[in-house]
Amino acid sequence: MSQEDIEASRAPLMEHLIELRKRLIWSVMAIAACFIVCFYFADEIFNILLVPYQQADDAWRVANGITGEERLGLIFTAPQEFFFTQMKLALFGALFLAFPIIASQVWMFAAPGLYANERSAFLPFLLATPVLFIAGASLVYFLIMPLGMQFFMGFQQVGPDAAATIELLPQVSKYLGLIMTLIFAFGLCFQLPVLLTLLGKAGIVTSEGLAKNRKFAVVGAITMAAILTPPDPISQLGLGIPTILLYEISIWTVKMVEKKRKEGEED
Repeated sequence: MSQEDIEASRAPLMEHLIELRKRLIWSVMAIAACFIVCFYFADEIFNILLVPYQQADDAWRVANGITGEERLGLIFTAPQEFFFTQMKLALFGALFLAFPIIASQVWMFAAPGLYANERSAFLPFLLATPVLFIAGASLVYFLIMPLGMQFFMGFQQVGPDAAATIELLPQVSKYLGLIMTLIFAFGLCFQLPVLLTLLGKAGIVTSEGLAKNRKFAVVGAITMAAILTPPDPISQLGLGIPTILLYEISIWTVKMVEKKRKEGEED
């Protein structure tokens, strides 16, 4: 390659790097602005995340015939613990709020390098990503977390007949870490159809290959659920079963992509 060719290729590369820096700056600024807002409302956001715990506590009290106006008890064991918990919570909320801006920056960076048909094919996947993530987070918030907390509360010993009082008093950081881990784990696992369909469009995977390796996917889903979720059967089944169903949906979507590609080649 001559010196002129090197110089010619360097100019487009610098333009791409400048554009990438611009999109990264906008994304970081969006996260920073949302972080400030979420940190200001950290207590309100934390109270929203406490709703599954409240529902589990109410169900446990009804099941055990415990009445009274006792409030939920959470503790922190270090002076700085709740402050750093609020910072984690603010970052958690900032990533949620800033995701549309981050996705738009990714789109504006990638779209100029795509053909019109490629842009129309890529855009639905970009839109499906937050929808599937919210679906996974909603499953955690409305079903898995209340059932999981109720399961853990079943180990308490309270009341006059108990030999010793054993009461659940979770740390704020531990509870927040648990629900955030579950939300991210379920949200990422719900991206499986998007990932496999994109790989199918690229020709890296096929519907026949996915169907043939179904048994390995089931074992992988169960193993991943055991690693990412707490050691209770409710959480593990709550992640393992949807992941297997999403894998089956992915086989169908890859098959549709292959069918459409075949029709295009015939035309």
